[in-house]
Amino acid sequence: MRRHRNVKIVATLGPASNDYEMIRALVEAGADVFRLNMSHGDHPEIRVRHAIIRKVEEDLDTPIGILADLQGPKLRVGVFADENGVELIPGAAFRLDLNDTAGDVNRVQLPHIEIFDALEPGAHLLVNDGKIKLRVKDCGADFADCEVIVGGQISNRKGVNVPDVILPLAALSDKDRRDLDFVCDLGVDWLALSFVQRAADVNEARALAKGRAAILSKIEKPSAVTLFDEILAVSDGIMVARGDLGVELPVQNVPPIQKQLIRKCRAAAKPVIVATQMLESMIDSPMPTRAEVSDVATAIYEGADAIMLSAESAAGSYPIEAVTTMSNVAAEVESDPTYTEIIEASRRIKRTTVADGIVSAAREIAETTDVKAICCFSQSGTTALLVARERPRVPIVALTNYRSTARRLCLSWGTNCVVTGSVDRFKTAVIAAVRAAVSLEMATEKDIIVVTAGVPFNTTGSTNILRVAPCDERLIYAADPE
Repeated sequence: MRRHRNVKIVATLGPASNDYEMIRALVEAGADVFRLNMSHGDHPEIRVRHAIIRKVEEDLDTPIGILADLQGPKLRVGVFADENGVELIPGAAFRLDLNDTAGDVNRVQLPHIEIFDALEPGAHLLVNDGKIKLRVKDCGADFADCEVIVGGQISNRKGVNVPDVILPLAALSDKDRRDLDFVCDLGVDWLALSFVQRAADVNEARALAKGRAAILSKIEKPSAVTLFDEILAVSDGIMVARGDLGVELPVQNVPPIQKQLIRKCRAAAKPVIVATQMLESMIDSPMPTRAEVSDVATAIYEGADAIMLSAESAAGSYPIEAVTTMSNVAAEVESDPTYTEIIEASRRIKRTTVADGIVSAAREIAETTDVKAICCFSQSGTTALLVARERPRVPIVALTNYRSTARRLCLSWGTNCVVTGSVDRFKTAVIAAVRAAVSLEMATEKDIIVVTAGVPFNTTGSTNILRVAPCDERLIYAADPE
């Protein structure tokens, strides 16, 4: 299934999108990857959704990526004697402690000793998505005496963010470890890791995944922004999770951070998703706001690999319309000459390997001649990611004999993934590439394509050959070489 756009669309599944007909309709509307939110739904429900996606994939004969989003540790206050909670007044004193007695206007339990271990006077705590702001005046091993900076209503089990310190907490809770093993055995393609603070968090998840899924780090904490280069180096992909990031940082900081992270991911040839509140009004409305459309367009102009829908497709009233809107915005933006100018002006790539040179040459040949597509053979997906990093003006066809690689590449900019039979000779590779380009209607029998591959075949990271090939009948209808 060929997309007439390059940016990919990630759609979250949920109560509004959990049957075969809806999931198939979402793919046909433009969804390339489905997100399974492990914060909602038990293992039997996740198993059913996974099976439906794979059935749709089989019926439509197109690879579909599946991303399992791990919940991460949840930091919450305890309960109040009044179930409606209390009103905190700016300037008032308020204590957080380990005492499990029901809270009141003066104190409440914070059942996370790790927070107290890390707090220092002057640190801030944000409650209820940042609506309440507290500043620590004094603290110890089991308490924090705070001043209310921004007041408001606080009630049972509201979330707590601690933006100023790196917490001595692993990114994976016990629930996350169970979920990780379950979804990896199930066969998801990507793991989205929440609460990443340092590279060690990613390494722990990778060790547990044991190669069964690629690791995507969610950047949602200030420490992750500070240590981003280290986190990117050990991650397979990145999600700019603007929701929590906008809680823990001043909101005006988020747009430049988004732009910086996208640029760094592109330079590293690693997929990056922009997520959170992209078309939020479409939860209840069939039409987005103009500001939301502009936000989606901005992420595309910046060169993001993928843009994501959350509640819009999981629980909203218009999931198909939301995907369709995203796809239409993407097609319109990418047809704008300014888009090409911006993307090409931001192409700052340090080329140090043979593979870098091959894919750069492929793009330059495609842009200076009448080449219709760049076809690359990739076992691990690395070559396809390098081609995508170049952001060529012509379509990319990623050919692989591993379905798992094709599914993971569904998240990568511009890649049209094709699963081929085993290829062990370059002549066979050229024939497969020509047939794929013609079948996807990217080229005709009168056109030419660029083919890249690595010889010997089936060796990861061996891209070392480029050929400009005609799509003539002799290749399209030739018998497979013996």
